[in-house]
Amino acid sequence: MTNIQSDTEFKSALSAMPIADQRQVARLFVEHVIGLSDNPAVGKTLMADDIAGLSEDEITTAYKTTKAAAIDSYTLCGHDGDWIKQASHFVAAAAAACFTPSDQAVKCNDIAWSAAMNARMARVCQGVAQGAGDDDSETRSQYEILDTFLQAV
Repeated sequence: MTNIQSDTEFKSALSAMPIADQRQVARLFVEHVIGLSDNPAVGKTLMADDIAGLSEDEITTAYKTTKAAAIDSYTLCGHDGDWIKQASHFVAAAAAACFTPSDQAVKCNDIAWSAAMNARMARVCQGVAQGAGDDDSETRSQYEILDTFLQAV
């Protein structure tokens, strides 16, 4: 059962986490929507077994890769109303948030929140593309992902 019941609780729990843990949980949020990405480079960046153990150079490389994917896909957003392309853009943006370089991450302290919001936007785009709208299931899934993560650490 989920202990987190609101975005206020969710954001508070995320912001209280150290940056390394935020990266780990952000990765889990991105993995939950990775099937919406049409860019294989985004998925490859998530393959590291221990994202918290990445060197700053590896984080920077992953950030540049995912940020480039987000920027490249941004130009396709709205092109002929292709909601699936927009979903892919938001997955790339979520992955980029996950790999925000440490010097920037310390200033903003919202790696996991940003990844979560972009993942939700990806799921909303998928729902629009399917004509289904948004049933808030991604939000509930994220609450469960975070609860599971917090219980494990």
